Amino acid sequence: MYVCNCNGLRQRDVARAIEAGATRPRDVFARHQCAAQCAKCVCEMRQMIEDSRQSLALAAE
Repeated sequence: MYVCNCNGLRQRDVARAIEAGATRPRDVFARHQCAAQCAKCVCEMRQMIEDSRQSLALAAE
């Protein structure tokens, strides 16, 4: 499923960027050498980043 239609970024692309250390949507775009266009995807990216943080926090307990 696409997260960013403008840049063709899929969920797996965003997830890989997060796994590689992206902590902001800007980091996801930088990893894929692109930039936000319409920014409709930014909220979903933020949610994916937050979900990842929560998962890591639970795993650390």
